[in-house]
Amino acid sequence: MAKSQQTFNKSEKEKKRLKKRELKNKKKLARKAASKESGGGIQFAYVDYNGNLTDTPPDPSLKIEIEAEDIVLGIPKKEESDEEKFDPVRNGKVSFYDSSKGFGFIIDSVNQEKYFTHVSGLIDEIIENDKVSFELEKGQRGMNAVRVKKI
Repeated sequence: MAKSQQTFNKSEKEKKRLKKRELKNKKKLARKAASKESGGGIQFAYVDYNGNLTDTPPDPSLKIEIEAEDIVLGIPKKEESDEEKFDPVRNGKVSFYDSSKGFGFIIDSVNQEKYFTHVSGLIDEIIENDKVSFELEKGQRGMNAVRVKKI
């Protein structure tokens, strides 16, 4: 005689599945009954002037009319008076320069920042502690001092 393939664990799982299915059907029927009871219409939500959700429609007398021409897309154009006058020439002092390797650093006299300089960006020969004027240019690792001249 062969043993039944239905084990205790399998039968328990089957009972749980059937119970879950019945519960789901009961909930479905309850939702249907509730929608018939409440009229089944779509509920509306309105947004008031402060951005909050309400169930009352907004007052049309408070509506603000906006002309399409008044809407600005993008960044407004700069006027000449808005932009700051920028002097590209700066003054500073050579803090370190190695002539054998061809590079050094210049400290800006205004903001005390250190800028890298290379021999290719020099106009005059410089040594340490020289007062120089220079311009800044974006390099690979930050701002570089170029067109360096002794003062």
